[in-house]
Amino acid sequence: MSMDLIMSMEFCPPSGAMSLTWRRAISPSLRIPNPPFSMVCGTRRLRICCAVDQSQEVNRMTVSITGATGFIGKRLVQRLHADNHTVHVLTRSRSKAELIFPAKDFPGIVIADVPNWKESIQGSNAVVNLAGTPISTRWSPEVKNDIKVSRVNVTSKVVDLINNSAEGSGPTVLVSATAVGYYGTSETKVFDEQSASGNDYLAEVCRDWEATALRVNKDVRVALIRIGVVLGKDGGALAKMVPIFMMFAGGPLGSGKQWFSWIHLEDIVNLIYEALSNPSYKGVINGTAPNPVRMSEMCMHLGDVLGRPSWLPVPDFALKAVLGEGASVVLEGQKVVPAKAKELGFSYKYPYVKEALRSILS
Repeated sequence: MSMDLIMSMEFCPPSGAMSLTWRRAISPSLRIPNPPFSMVCGTRRLRICCAVDQSQEVNRMTVSITGATGFIGKRLVQRLHADNHTVHVLTRSRSKAELIFPAKDFPGIVIADVPNWKESIQGSNAVVNLAGTPISTRWSPEVKNDIKVSRVNVTSKVVDLINNSAEGSGPTVLVSATAVGYYGTSETKVFDEQSASGNDYLAEVCRDWEATALRVNKDVRVALIRIGVVLGKDGGALAKMVPIFMMFAGGPLGSGKQWFSWIHLEDIVNLIYEALSNPSYKGVINGTAPNPVRMSEMCMHLGDVLGRPSWLPVPDFALKAVLGEGASVVLEGQKVVPAKAKELGFSYKYPYVKEALRSILS
């Protein structure tokens, strides 16, 4: 769709004096860098018409996001806001969200606490569901229950609100996070989106999480992103590993033979963004880089980038003393490849872990 922009120009020979005036209002999204100007006199009028492409206006989204104050969510909100999409931050803590997304830096962002989720979701084109209690902690029975319930219950609430939207309105896309924990662990197998689920606790959590998301209405496109270990500057695994290396105590966690299926924060945000806007992105998509590494290689590259040794292994019993059963997240692993993302032509900015670490830590 386009709208004609009419300019009237008056030209007065021989002095060349000219006046330029706008004859018709145009889309408010089009900014004119300098205000209209005029110069005296005019006897000859020139009419100029130019078409203004408004496709960008049409493609703008309104996106509701759970987990928006988390490690991935914050960067996704920043990306969507920078591209002039409307963002609804769905939160259980308005005060926390307002600190992270102050109005002066994020004008136009809607912060919705739980009673306002319904209005936000049903007024959106799309929903991104990232909510969940962090898993890298000591797993007491209470924590294990919260890890599962926090994911399943929020997803269930989101799905119910989408399903209860008025006919012909509400979101048409749901991008819901899940995790590579779905596949279980192995030192020898390679897992892609067609692989079966594992039989451990995290695999069970992921199965329930995904099944809940798939209860959404059939006319809603669903992308389930099974996310690996996300590497970024201000959170995630690196935030816990870097201080150990800086104290010259870094090295492989456990045997070092376990697989480490990772992805750069910028790439996972780009993958979610693409899933929002590209109708080809549906079903299960592994959110991992195309080149997983073993833990020993990951720690070697981390040591190189930091200029620190990486020869001192962190033994199993030390991690288990800190994390208990939760140590299984780093002591065991899985080699997960992003077959679907590659098939869809997704372009990774950081396909190799060394370049990813350099970009984050240099």
